[in-house]
Amino acid sequence: MFDIILHVSLLLVAISTSLYIYRLIKGPSTPDRVIALDAIGINLVAITAIISIVLKSSAFVEVILLIGILAFIGTVAFSKFLEKGEIIENDRNQ
Repeated sequence: MFDIILHVSLLLVAISTSLYIYRLIKGPSTPDRVIALDAIGINLVAITAIISIVLKSSAFVEVILLIGILAFIGTVAFSKFLEKGEIIENDRNQ
């Protein structure tokens, strides 16, 4: 029964990811695309965690942390770009 729940949840998260990819491509505005990209990162973490549970392995913990960190950094970078128009500011007050 537990395996069925895991496989169904994996299927639902995969469907959700494909819908987010559609939103990433067709999104009406840039903030919608940024939110879709962040949600895809969260879904990748969920897919990796479910696969780790199905395979009964803890080897994917580092991968989950890496995907989470990269998704967070990407969201912060896109948010900063949307707010200021640049990610890295080059002007220094001397």
